[in-house]
Amino acid sequence: MSELELIKKIRNPIIKWYQENKRELPWRKEKNPYHIWISEIMLQQTRIEAVKEYYKRFLEELPTITKLAEIDEQKLLKLWEGLGYYNRARNLKKAAQIIQERYHGNMPKTYQELLQLPGIGEYTAGAIASIAYDEKVPAVDGNVLRVLSRIVASRKDILEVKTKKEMTEKLKTIMPKEAGDFNEGLMELGELICIPNGKPLCMQCPIQKHCIANQQGLTEEIPIRKQKIKRRMEEKTIFLIEYDEEIVIQKREQTGLLAGMYEFPNIDKKLTQKEIKEYLGKWELKEKKIEKIGTHHHIFSHVEWDMVGYRIKVEKKNPKWNWTKKEKLLTHYPIPGAFAPFRDKILGLSKV
Repeated sequence: MSELELIKKIRNPIIKWYQENKRELPWRKEKNPYHIWISEIMLQQTRIEAVKEYYKRFLEELPTITKLAEIDEQKLLKLWEGLGYYNRARNLKKAAQIIQERYHGNMPKTYQELLQLPGIGEYTAGAIASIAYDEKVPAVDGNVLRVLSRIVASRKDILEVKTKKEMTEKLKTIMPKEAGDFNEGLMELGELICIPNGKPLCMQCPIQKHCIANQQGLTEEIPIRKQKIKRRMEEKTIFLIEYDEEIVIQKREQTGLLAGMYEFPNIDKKLTQKEIKEYLGKWELKEKKIEKIGTHHHIFSHVEWDMVGYRIKVEKKNPKWNWTKKEKLLTHYPIPGAFAPFRDKILGLSKV
């Protein structure tokens, strides 16, 4: 039996299983394409449980595409704070502005139109078009690639673009009428049963009898993934410079990592207290007290930050710096997760 014939056989069992067992999730209550879009973008790189509260808060603040198109970027990033990968939020706004101009604030209704929007790639366009409009297009993510690789016992590297393209092309030829349920069923199966880490729960799988990897005892070998690129390590010293109830905050560059977000002054190395005092002198600041308040390790896709924070109380403000009330760190400034533990520490919200 060919791979294509085997994949075709799993369509009806997947759809039936999904319709009977799907989880109740906020974005599944109705087939609202705007809601599906927001959920799919949030779910990139983020767990479902973590997304639920962000999704609720986001739609309460921005219930329509028009509202999203008009929101101030700093407010948008603050709303997104904690989800990471902030270009996702920027692209949402760019896409919303295009939708506002071209489609009068209504989501495009075809895969090809969706694909033209910033931040919407093949997977997201496929998910929206199939779930909201039942267009017969696949939505292939890591979960889907894992499930299908095990079904056909493929030893092709699922992290290679070529592998994803080949699997997508196969799916295009066998997409059922219930395209949305089929796509969501494959994703759900990958998340809950044909899991990425640990032994898959094959005895609970509705397509177990069709799975060659299961039959041949290969489920822990397949899928094949190449080694990830080793992350670069960087050390940082974080300066939490305070005067009375004010603190120094600065905006990052508009390009690069964490572009346009806010941070505390920092130096790309671990400093001694003597070196910290030297930097304060260069910055025309005189310390009253320097206190180490903790460390934090933050992982990005290609770099890791090994961070140490110092709380520094100064004798007077240098007006060249951007000072703000500490309470505004929670309400006004989008601060990325790398710096959030230090913010929370000085606000008495948590330990670093």
